[in-house]
Amino acid sequence: MTGTLRATPASNTDLDRLRGDVRGFLADEVDRGNFVPTCDSWMSGCDPDFSRRIAERGWLGMTMPTEYGGHGRSPLERFVVTEEMLAAGAPVAAHWIADRQMAPSILNHGTDEQKRRYIPGIAAGTTFFAIGMSEPDSGSDLASIRTRAVDLGHAWRISGTKVWTTQAHNSHAMVVLARTDGQAGDRQQGLSQFIVDLPHPAIEIRPIRSIDGGAHFNEVIFHDAEIGADAVLGQRGAGWAQVMGELAFERSGPERYLSTMPLLRAWADELRRTGATDAQRTVLGSLTARAWALRQMSWSVAGELAAGREPDVLAAMVKDIGSAFEGDLVEAIRASSGTISRRDGGDRIATLLASGVLHSPAFTLRGGTNEILRGIVARGLGIR
Repeated sequence: MTGTLRATPASNTDLDRLRGDVRGFLADEVDRGNFVPTCDSWMSGCDPDFSRRIAERGWLGMTMPTEYGGHGRSPLERFVVTEEMLAAGAPVAAHWIADRQMAPSILNHGTDEQKRRYIPGIAAGTTFFAIGMSEPDSGSDLASIRTRAVDLGHAWRISGTKVWTTQAHNSHAMVVLARTDGQAGDRQQGLSQFIVDLPHPAIEIRPIRSIDGGAHFNEVIFHDAEIGADAVLGQRGAGWAQVMGELAFERSGPERYLSTMPLLRAWADELRRTGATDAQRTVLGSLTARAWALRQMSWSVAGELAAGREPDVLAAMVKDIGSAFEGDLVEAIRASSGTISRRDGGDRIATLLASGVLHSPAFTLRGGTNEILRGIVARGLGIR
């Protein structure tokens, strides 16, 4: 991503200072009652006001070029802010997809007009994005998508349906993968990406209720929606390659092992106050060691991205191992703590445990199932 990195990387002292600033801010936010820590906050904790507050501190658009409203800082600095937000269970869902995934894609593939139209708002915490990839009956087979975009010359007409579209109802735009050329049997060939502004009169957004009653997922239906001729992101027909690049950002971040970290921190605090049995200390130590190993892996991915490389295989490994760990953490604490999960009326551990239990079925599915990811790793390592 040309122009997004600082000429001089942040020193360890800079990173420690930044981490202290973020921790202090988050502690103050909790003390003020601005948010209650919860598990899986990057998916379901949508608070546009919180997003704007952290943007005011320069913690959105951190790696984006200053010429487009970003801050020109390093991926390692962004990593520090990201993991502190996640570990605290902060409500970052409103800006998450835009800052993590769509901004890098627009900077890599977009026109200068697209960059100037969308990047400043992402960095300011006022423009939120959704991703239009998954479709009904496709599962993890992204290449089988049936959404089609027809070139009208003066515009594009999109028809089809996307599902599991996170925060689409709160987004100002979404990046849609659609078939522009050929037939469904052509698989990865003939796919293109489009930036579609929301709301749109011919685009219907229906909530998909999850087991906890939340509605951060959506079904998005395109009823022959017409969009501008300039809405193509990147090259026509290059959508598959562009999406694969985006998925490295989606799969490699600390959100792939930190979704349930607020529960682990709360349980550790509780054991510190009340005392722990030998068995509980063993479980806590094992979970902490696994989290630390995953952090080192994820930090390595951030370093690869900072160096301008594309760590697709390592990103897939982090997502596979990390998302399995998130679910294991919930089950281990449920078995070891003796706490009964409660969504309402329980103590801090009980409510965090409840949110972890209810969200954990999705951990190994979103961003590509673990089985798909293991195939990516195997191919990357030359295993047949």
